[in-house]
Amino acid sequence: MKGFVLFFFLSITIHSQTLTSIYFANNSSELSSDSKIKLDSLAKLNTKLTFRIFGNANPLGNEILNKSLSENRAKNVTNYLKIRIGKNIHLASSIGLGISKQINDNSSEDLLAKNRRVDIFIERFFDKGEKISRNAYPSFFDMKIAYMKVKDTFSLPNVNFIGGRHVWLSKGNRRLFMLYEILKKNPTLEVELQGHICCDYENFDGEDLDLKTFNLSFTRADAIRSFLIKMGIEPHRIKAEGLGHLNPVVYPEETEEDRTKNRRVELVLIKK
Repeated sequence: MKGFVLFFFLSITIHSQTLTSIYFANNSSELSSDSKIKLDSLAKLNTKLTFRIFGNANPLGNEILNKSLSENRAKNVTNYLKIRIGKNIHLASSIGLGISKQINDNSSEDLLAKNRRVDIFIERFFDKGEKISRNAYPSFFDMKIAYMKVKDTFSLPNVNFIGGRHVWLSKGNRRLFMLYEILKKNPTLEVELQGHICCDYENFDGEDLDLKTFNLSFTRADAIRSFLIKMGIEPHRIKAEGLGHLNPVVYPEETEEDRTKNRRVELVLIKK
């Protein structure tokens, strides 16, 4: 499984910015063996890239300790990469953010562990005047289940969101009820909902203005998951993931229509 994950990461086409995270033990800034393996794989990327490194901590301990801990985590990641990367990779920044970028509410040990991290933003800058405008994936509502393939990605047309929030626009209601009906009539289907954001290219993911967390793409996908579960779909059949702005439909977003297109959730078929 580890080999598969490594290959998948290295084979990603980086359109604008993506992110990977390194995790730490409580009150520690030491790199684990798994973290070193991940960093070694990053150092082998051969596209011209810029890495920006941000250390984080969970709220256990006092503010000064957490700030120092996040800085040391960022520093250790930076120093490890410095002696391994080639000339094609530029290390642009290394900053400790303390507890300012929490991605969840820290209500369990698992969630606390996800905030003990260093985020590495990996950027390929667009050429001057370059623009992405790609076709949406096939609509999940226009294909027969028999013709769908596991791991295929589908769009959910008209399921778009208010800027900065995990609340979908009212035009998406009919489509989400259609999604519920399809899942209800096909009880073996399992899906993954993948959330996206627009516009915030300084961070991998956006701030959810309602929850005050920095995982807006996830909370959008999770909002639909919660809706489907409340309607009676079994929780194990629906996963939610946040992809930040990893795969924009339109870049740069020059109009409100462009921005709305990127504030979306897509669906991956996991099991038929």
